[in-house]
Amino acid sequence: MIPKLIVHGGAWNFPKETEQAHRNGVKYAVETIYPLLLDGMSALDAAEKAVNILEEDPTYDAGKGAFLNEIGEIELDAMIMDGRDLSFGAVAAIQNFLHPVSIARKVMEKTEHCLLVGKGAQSFAQAEGFSILASEELLTERELTFFQKIQNDPSFRTYHPFDMNKPSDTVGAVVMDHHGNLAAATSTGGTARKKQGRVGDSPIVGAGAYADNQLGAVSTTGWGESIMKVLLAKALCDLFSKYSPIKAAIKSIDILEKRVSGLGGVIGINAAGNYAFAHNTPKMAFAYANGPEKVIAKIKSA
Repeated sequence: MIPKLIVHGGAWNFPKETEQAHRNGVKYAVETIYPLLLDGMSALDAAEKAVNILEEDPTYDAGKGAFLNEIGEIELDAMIMDGRDLSFGAVAAIQNFLHPVSIARKVMEKTEHCLLVGKGAQSFAQAEGFSILASEELLTERELTFFQKIQNDPSFRTYHPFDMNKPSDTVGAVVMDHHGNLAAATSTGGTARKKQGRVGDSPIVGAGAYADNQLGAVSTTGWGESIMKVLLAKALCDLFSKYSPIKAAIKSIDILEKRVSGLGGVIGINAAGNYAFAHNTPKMAFAYANGPEKVIAKIKSA
């Protein structure tokens, strides 16, 4: 199989002046990881490493640059899934780590469990050698300023930033390797001013991501409460067997919008190795490899 890689930097309404940063970030992730895929990197490794790059980029709402919760803390969620055997690992409401998706992979590979949360996830990450960072190392001035603006606004709701002229959102990657194996990974800081302990769609299997070599693989982004209700990632994987990839992606977003008035976006690769993407938010940032020498990076408007 010819390896495939597609990543996203969120479905949101980010300001025009930040579009280049969003485009550059997703493009850099593909440019960095795709050559390694061509050299034989596994789908699982590529998904993790591509998301690591985006977690380090303060442009996005994942790792460094994540939104603050209602008490001014950063809580991160992530998951990674292996399409070969449906194994997955996830963490939720974890603090002070730059790469929650890598911790999620350790959950998958080193434990009997699929999802660890809060203090248990913290302890596990430390035991596995992940470095705890000071909160200030993940915090950006942009998110602190935004939090101070909305902190005491009684009219603010967590879905409002999807319509506001505000940067940041979830990141994700979907990969097919030389062997035709699929993997997907998603990482996020969640929604702005969320309740302490809130968990969104990103670490929920079938919602934030899904990978099955027999169907395809998907990473989602957007308003998590709506995405969870329709298990958006699994819904798209199921649609791959009935429709062309792009049509399937559009239909999955139609389900999200019509059934639960949801907002979001999807990226995916079907079992035949074809890309899929769609969204109903004002914009979505994504990039994909189109052959060994060409990376397509887009800020796509609805």
